[in-house]
Amino acid sequence: MRGMSLIAVAALAACQSGPAARQDSVPLRNPTAVVASRTGSDVAQLRGDWRIAEAAGVPVGLGVIVRDDRITLGNAVYHAIGDGRYSHDGKQLWLHWVDVGYRTAALGDPAGRMVFVMNRGGALAPDRRSAAHEILDWYGYDLTRLRRATE
Repeated sequence: MRGMSLIAVAALAACQSGPAARQDSVPLRNPTAVVASRTGSDVAQLRGDWRIAEAAGVPVGLGVIVRDDRITLGNAVYHAIGDGRYSHDGKQLWLHWVDVGYRTAALGDPAGRMVFVMNRGGALAPDRRSAAHEILDWYGYDLTRLRRATE
């Protein structure tokens, strides 16, 4: 019986000895999930200064500036390539959702490099957080990896 225990422990150790996948190397989005960008948004309503309230793959609290044809995220400028879609150095950023009052928006990279919820003015309201999470979950993003700004 003792010999069987040692074999089981050795087998378990062998299974764990391989290289573990780093969390940051695993995409933030399931590539088999449906994904879309929000079309028909009023670009004039999106204009202005935002702050990242929740994120993975990009710093929480980072400022975001939206202009007619671009989104500035830190030092990166994403240029419009279609309705609700932006690109910078081969990386995509899609607008997935925005609330009716244009106070909260959910954006992400369909390749799964980053995802975030940005907000204007004050704390992110629970109902808007819930709505953003619902659409991001639908599009296959791993919400367990989102970090929140301290409120």
